[in-house]
Amino acid sequence: MRLLYSIWCAIYFILLYLVLFPIQFVFLQRDEWKPVAHKINYIWGRLFFLGIGMPVHVEHRFKPDPKQVYVFCANHFSYLDIAAMGVIVKNYYAFVGKSDVKHIPLLGYMFAKLHVQVDRDQPNSRAYSLAKSIRTLASGRSIMIFPEGGIRAKQPPKMHYPFKDGAFVMAIQQQVPIVPVTLLNNYKILPDVPKVRMHWHPLRAVIHPPIETKGLTQDNIEWLKEETYRIIDAELMKAEQTVA
Repeated sequence: MRLLYSIWCAIYFILLYLVLFPIQFVFLQRDEWKPVAHKINYIWGRLFFLGIGMPVHVEHRFKPDPKQVYVFCANHFSYLDIAAMGVIVKNYYAFVGKSDVKHIPLLGYMFAKLHVQVDRDQPNSRAYSLAKSIRTLASGRSIMIFPEGGIRAKQPPKMHYPFKDGAFVMAIQQQVPIVPVTLLNNYKILPDVPKVRMHWHPLRAVIHPPIETKGLTQDNIEWLKEETYRIIDAELMKAEQTVA
């Protein structure tokens, strides 16, 4: 049954995007229309989780202001995290993610148009993506990033340590808040293992209060990294102890 459920999730995910992509394609052609293209991703995510019968429970300890700019930082244990963040956070944001996505038909086109790509094989790619992310924040659009630098944790729910600097450099440079987000159980729903299977669980996440960066300088990067890590890690450990 788990195999059949996984097949259904994959087929539904693809078919749903094929239906929505022609509409999204139109709104990707002009910068001023791109917020609508971003909204279509949100609709796609909501319909996806509804169609696979998976509730999404978000605990809002902070409700982000749609008119404000933030750097959202979340733990990253599963490929489901990207789709999950698309429905958890409603703000207009750009993902910072691997350029490998650009090779996926249609989805790659959308990602290249809406988000910030990092090509780890190119020596200057990180500097370019950081500069583009800073410009994105300066334009009034939030950033969404997984500061572990990919799915790198060996034993979820323990995160990879330490976080990468990029999210914190850009937040301090632009003096915008860091908003930690804890994805509590995506690694149980879609584990990052060779035998890909979807496991049914209600998806759970926590949006934490922001960490202000006003007045901070680049000398405070390590503190900001550690504080963000501490907040997310504490929530993951709390959830693990509750289950145990």
